[in-house]
Amino acid sequence: MGEKRPRVGISACLLGHKVRHDGGHKRDPFVTEVLDLFVDWVPVCPELEVGMGVPRETVRLVGSPSHPHMVAQESGKDWTREMTNYARERLVEIERLKLSGYIFKKDSPSCGLERVKVYGEIGAPSRKGRGLFARALTDTFPLLPVEEEGRLNDPGLQENFLERLFAYHRWRRLLGSAKSVASLVQFHASHKLLLLSHSERHTRRLGRIVAEAKKSPLGRVLEDYGQHFMEALAVHVTLRTHTNVLQHMMGYLSDRLTPDERGQLGEAIIDYHKELVSLAVPLTLIRHYVKKHRVAYILNQVYLKPYPRELRLT
Repeated sequence: MGEKRPRVGISACLLGHKVRHDGGHKRDPFVTEVLDLFVDWVPVCPELEVGMGVPRETVRLVGSPSHPHMVAQESGKDWTREMTNYARERLVEIERLKLSGYIFKKDSPSCGLERVKVYGEIGAPSRKGRGLFARALTDTFPLLPVEEEGRLNDPGLQENFLERLFAYHRWRRLLGSAKSVASLVQFHASHKLLLLSHSERHTRRLGRIVAEAKKSPLGRVLEDYGQHFMEALAVHVTLRTHTNVLQHMMGYLSDRLTPDERGQLGEAIIDYHKELVSLAVPLTLIRHYVKKHRVAYILNQVYLKPYPRELRLT
């Protein structure tokens, strides 16, 4: 069935490892004090592992943002070839480890995911670069959930990353088990409302893939489903899509609720849509009623617990 806890790659300095160019670290509290309880880390420091040492002179990206060189700022040594070869070899090992996500150090010429400075011959540097190792990893594993530690301070971006991380882990566990059309049907059914909260268009597409699964080789079906599944979760949820899912669940519950319960839940959903209360208010009521009335379809929905509840922001 695969690993019980997601295995997540991370820039080693974010765990407090003293691998920075100055011998320091960039320990991140969310990573080390919160997420650490629920994942297994795979720390990586490309600049140390490629042989630059600690302490070391700083490097920066130079040239074209699309194909920059990694150059030492003082000596002028070009590390591009070494880093490219290192990345190719390291990614073979990373593929074997079956990661469920990756957290990069922002602004790093090796690990920065976006807006990394790229220096030209004249003028101010552009903010259009991506670290050499980060680019190699994202090109090799396009479905892997990735994020920078700085962006994880944004509640919406943090929640989206956590959803994708744990969803990809569940998907990888499915692929590592006895694969069958029946297991895919069950997986899709349990994720249907989570998918609907992200993208109705993708949810319809995934439904068609499942419905027609017996018409094609299973390997091809799973590959197609996995790609669209992760694409769907990359679409950010909105107030409207959450409201739609809440109303959908209320429809399943409605005939089992008393008039007072229906009124209470309906009012909570309206208040959420008007941004008078948080999503936690209607969700708490729904969880209560689902358990009380044993509504199996909703009880099994990942939407109610897309990742460990201790990490939930709503």
